[in-house]
Amino acid sequence: MALDYTTTIVIDLPRDKMIALFDDVDNLPKWQKGLKSFEPLEGSPGMPGAKSRLTYQMGKREMVMIETITKRELPDAFDGTYEIEGVHNIVENRFSELGPDRTLWESHNIFQFASLQMKLMGWLMPGMFRRQSQKYAEDFKAFAERGVDVRDT
Repeated sequence: MALDYTTTIVIDLPRDKMIALFDDVDNLPKWQKGLKSFEPLEGSPGMPGAKSRLTYQMGKREMVMIETITKRELPDAFDGTYEIEGVHNIVENRFSELGPDRTLWESHNIFQFASLQMKLMGWLMPGMFRRQSQKYAEDFKAFAERGVDVRDT
C-alpha cells in the first residue's frame, strides 16, 4: 500500500531568502516540532547521497529516521527519502517564485508501508500523514516570516 499526496504553501519571502532558511540544518529544530537531533552519517549533509539520522520525540515515543538526499537543485528542487521502521517516504520539494517577495513550496510525498501495522495506519488514517506534512510547512512559514520557533510554543 502507498499513500501519495502533495501539500503547498506560500512563503512571503523572496525565494533566495526562503531557501537559505530551509537549507540550514541548524534551523530544522526551529520548525520541525519534536526534532531532538540531526546526526550526519555519511557524505556532506544536504548533498546528494548524504545520509543523516534524525531523532524525534513524539509524545512518549522516540522515532529515529534515516534521511538520504536524492536531489539538490536549489533554488528549484530538493528531494530525499526518509526511512523509519515499516515506512519508506519519498519527498520531492519544488520551490517557485510567485513574485519578488513570495515563494510557493510544493511538497510531493509518497509513503510506502512495509509492515502490516503501518499499512493499517496508512489505510485507516491517511489524513494524519498529510496533516503532519502540512503542519511542518505551516511551522516553517511562521519561522521564516516571523521568527517563530516551535520549541517556544
